[in-house]
Amino acid sequence: MNTRTIRHYVDQQAREQPAAPYLIAPETGCVMNYVQLQSDCVQLGRYLDGQGLGKGDKVALMLHNGYQTGRLLIGVMYAGYMVAPLNLLSQPSQLVYVLEHSDTRLVFTSTELAPRLHTALKDIKRDIKVVVIDPDAVSIFDDAALLPAQPHPVSEDDDALLMYTSGTTGKPKGVVLSHKSVAAGGEYTSRAHQLTAQDRVMCALPLYHINGQIVTAVAPIVHGGSVVMPHRFSVTNYWETVVQQRCTWINVVPTIIAYLLNAPEPRALGLDISGIKFCRSASAPLPPELHRAFEEKFGISIIETFGMTETNAPCFTNPYERAKRRIGSPGQPYGNEGKVIDPATGRDLPAMQVGELMVRGDNVMKGYYKDPANTAQTLQADGWMHTGDLGYMDADGFVFVTGRIKELIIKGGENIAPREIDEALLRHPAVLEAAAVGMPDAHYGQEIMACIVLKPGEHCSLDELYTFSQQELGKYKTPKLIKLVESLPKGPSGKVQRLKLLET
Repeated sequence: MNTRTIRHYVDQQAREQPAAPYLIAPETGCVMNYVQLQSDCVQLGRYLDGQGLGKGDKVALMLHNGYQTGRLLIGVMYAGYMVAPLNLLSQPSQLVYVLEHSDTRLVFTSTELAPRLHTALKDIKRDIKVVVIDPDAVSIFDDAALLPAQPHPVSEDDDALLMYTSGTTGKPKGVVLSHKSVAAGGEYTSRAHQLTAQDRVMCALPLYHINGQIVTAVAPIVHGGSVVMPHRFSVTNYWETVVQQRCTWINVVPTIIAYLLNAPEPRALGLDISGIKFCRSASAPLPPELHRAFEEKFGISIIETFGMTETNAPCFTNPYERAKRRIGSPGQPYGNEGKVIDPATGRDLPAMQVGELMVRGDNVMKGYYKDPANTAQTLQADGWMHTGDLGYMDADGFVFVTGRIKELIIKGGENIAPREIDEALLRHPAVLEAAAVGMPDAHYGQEIMACIVLKPGEHCSLDELYTFSQQELGKYKTPKLIKLVESLPKGPSGKVQRLKLLET
C-alpha cells in the first residue's frame, strides 16, 4: 500500500474529518472542506482524461494564488498527473524555455495572465492546450463534461511535481519530485512544528514556489489542518487577515519580516495576535537583528529553517521548544540527514569547519528533468545531495550557513561570506535591506559591492555608510562600492539573487 502519496493523505482526511476546512479564501469568504477537496480532485482527473492526457503528463499552472489555484495544485498530483507551477516573475524567454523543456500538455491560466501565455506559445511549435479559469472559482468543472473514468493508480515513486529553479545565470533546471518526496516534505514540516488538525497557517507566499506549496499547501493535508490563502502578501492588511481567519502560525521569508517590522503594530490597530503560536522563517537567511526585533515587537517567537526546491522545502529546522533554538542558525537536520564536506576532496569535515552542506533523505529530489549531467553532479550514488551552500555545523549539529559557493567573495585570496557584509550593514538604523556581492577587480581579483535599500522616510549619505562599514567591518571588508537602490532583485521566495546585483 502506497501511503506516501498526495492521494493517500487527501483520502485519509476526507475519511476521518470530511467537514473540516482545508482551504479558506479570505477575499471571497469561500471555504473548501476535505471531502470537497477529494471530490474536486477526482473531477479534475476526469476532466484531464477527457482532454486526452495520460498518466504522468505535465499540467502547468500560470496563476496567482486563489481558491481554484490551491485546488488545482493538489488535484493534478492526486489524479496521477505531474503539476508544473510557472513562476510568474519569469522573463518571456524563460517562460518559453520552461513550457518547451517541460513537455507541458495543458496550462491553466487566468484572463489577466492569458495574453502573456499566448505570446510565449507563439514561439513553441507543438500544441499546448490553454484553459482560462477564474482563480477564485468555487466550482471546478461542469459534471456533464466529465468522463466517468477511474483515477489513475498512483504510487509513491511516481512523479508528482516539476519545479524550475530561478537561477541567476543559464537556463532554469527542472527539479523532479516524487509523491514520496512531496509527502516527506509535508511530513517533516508537520512533525517538526508539532502541528495538528486544530492548526491553521497563513499562506502569504506564492504557490509557484516550493515553500508556498509544501509548507502551506501540502503540510496541512498531512496533519489535517487548514490554510488561509489570500491572493498575495499585503503589508497593510496582513495582521488583520491573520486575526480574522484565526491563524495559529505564519510562514514567511525575511523580506516579509522586514516589511512587517516597518508597518503599524497590530495592537495599534486593535488586533489581538496572542493566538499565533510561532512564526516560521525560511527560503533565505534571517539576519539576527531582524529576528530579535520581530520577537520583541510582536511577541511571536520565530522558528528559522532552511530548505531548497531540491529537498521539497524543509531540510534543517530549529527545535519547536523555544529555549533550544539558536538565533543565526536555521537549525538541525530534521527527517533527513545532514553533514558538511570539503568541496575539494569530498571528505567529511568535523564541527566548526566550513565546507559544503550535504543532505540525504526521502524528501530529496529524483533528479533534474532531461539533465543527467547536472543530476550526476548533484546527486551521489549513495543518496547524498550537494546543496551548493557553504556553512558549518557546531558540536550540537546546528547548521550555520555562510553563503552559496558560487557567491563567495574571494578578495586577494581571502574568502569573504557576503552574509557577513549584509549583517554588518543591517545594523545601521536607516538600512532596511542590504546585499553584498563580489565584483571583478584588477588588483584583488574581486572587490566587494553592496546594494542598500533604506527604510521608508530615512535618509543617509554614502559617506556615512562607508564610515559605518569601516567601523563594523574594518577597512579590508568594507565595500569598495555602495549603491542605494529602490529594491533588491529577488526570486519568488524573497531570496536575494546576488549575481543580478552586478546588473544594477
